[in-house]
Amino acid sequence: MRVLLSTWGSRGDVEPLVGLAVRLRELGADVQVCAPPDDDFVALLARAGVPLVPLGPTVHSVVANPKPPSAKDAFRLAPELVAARFNTLTTAAEGCDALLATGLMPAGVRDVAEKLGIRYVFACFHTFGLPSQHFPPGVRPGTPSPEDETDNRVLWKQDAERVNALYGEALNSHRAAIGLPPVDNVRDHVFGDQPWLAADPALWPAEGETDLDVVQTGAWILPDDRPLPAELEAFLDAGEPPVYVGFGSMAAYTAKDIAQVSIEAIRAHGRRVVLARGWADLDLIDDQDDCFAVGEVNQQALFPRVAAVVHHGGAGTTTTAARAGAPQVVVPHIADQPRWAARIAELGIGAAHEGRTPTVESLSAALTTALAPETRARAKTVAGTIRTDGTTVAAELLLDTASQKGPPMSA
Repeated sequence: MRVLLSTWGSRGDVEPLVGLAVRLRELGADVQVCAPPDDDFVALLARAGVPLVPLGPTVHSVVANPKPPSAKDAFRLAPELVAARFNTLTTAAEGCDALLATGLMPAGVRDVAEKLGIRYVFACFHTFGLPSQHFPPGVRPGTPSPEDETDNRVLWKQDAERVNALYGEALNSHRAAIGLPPVDNVRDHVFGDQPWLAADPALWPAEGETDLDVVQTGAWILPDDRPLPAELEAFLDAGEPPVYVGFGSMAAYTAKDIAQVSIEAIRAHGRRVVLARGWADLDLIDDQDDCFAVGEVNQQALFPRVAAVVHHGGAGTTTTAARAGAPQVVVPHIADQPRWAARIAELGIGAAHEGRTPTVESLSAALTTALAPETRARAKTVAGTIRTDGTTVAAELLLDTASQKGPPMSA
C-alpha cells in the first residue's frame, strides 16, 4: 500500500503528518510526506526516517518577517501553492493508493487525486475553518463581510467567495490543463463530505462544531525519545520547576518585548524561566542564573518538568502540555489559537490571556491562575484523559479507505 501525505504550514501542520507517516510505515505502508522545505522540517523528517518531497516555498520565508503577511502576500502565495501542488503531487502520487491533505487550504490536492484515480482525504487539526451554523467564519484575506451581517449561513457563503477569490482562478486553470471540469466552490471541494479531525476529543470536541460529517481520530502525536540537552538537565535539577515560555512560529506577531515581559512576570511569582527562542529568536534579558534559553527541544520530555507552559495556543503545543499535565497560559495570536485558549480556560487547566500583547501585569495575573495548586491538580486529571492512539486510528482508517473498491472519492 502506498500513501502520500501533503501539507504546507508551520511545524504544527508538519509534525502530526510525520507522526501519522511513522505509524503507517509500522503497519507496512510505503509512505512519503510532501511538505515545505524549511530546515526544521527537513531535519524532523530525516530524524523519523520518512522521505520528504519538498513542496512550495519555505514557510519561514513567508511568515518570519517583521510584519505579518499582508492580503497582497496571500493573493500572491495562493496561486503559487496551487501550482506547486499540481506540479509536485502529480509526480509524487503516481502509483499511490491514497492521498491525504492538510495545512493551509490545500487546493489542488484533491484534483491530482481525481486525475490519478486514487482516494483523497482532507484532514484538519481543529474545526475553526469548517462551515458551521453555530459560529461565524474567521478572518480571511479578501472582501470583508458587512459589519452588520449576523446570519452565519450568509457569512460562511461569503467566506467561500473569499476562498474562490484566492484560489479559484488558479485551481480551475490547472484543472482545465489536465482535462477536468471547473469547480464553483473551492473550499467545499477541498473539504469534501467527511473531513477528518486530528484533535483530542477532550481538548477540541467535534460535536456541534461544524455542519460537516467529521471523523475524529484523536491527535496525531509523533513520539519523541530524544534526551534533553545536558545543560538544560542541569538547569532543571538546580531548583524548583521553571515556567516555560515559547511562541513557536509566531515571529511576525510576537511583540518585541515579549521576552522581557514574560521573564519579569514569571520572576514576580518567584519562578525560574526556560525561554524557547522560536522563529522570533527570543533571547534572555540579562545574565542572571534563573533563566535558560533553548532552541528546538523535546517538549514531551520537558513539559512534565515545568511549573507551567506559556505559549501561543498552537494545536501541537496545547496538546503536548495537556498530555504532560502542565498548567497553561495561552497568549493567542491568530486563527484557531483563541479557541484553544478558551478551551484551556474552560477545562480549568490554565488561563486564556486576552490579546496577543501581554504586559507584566496581565501575564502575571494569568500566571496566578496557572500556578494555583487547583489548576495543577485539574491539569493532572485531564492529562489522564488525553488519547494516545490517534495515529493508529487514522492510519488504520486511511489504509482501509485506500483499499476500498469503487470510484475514488473524498473519505
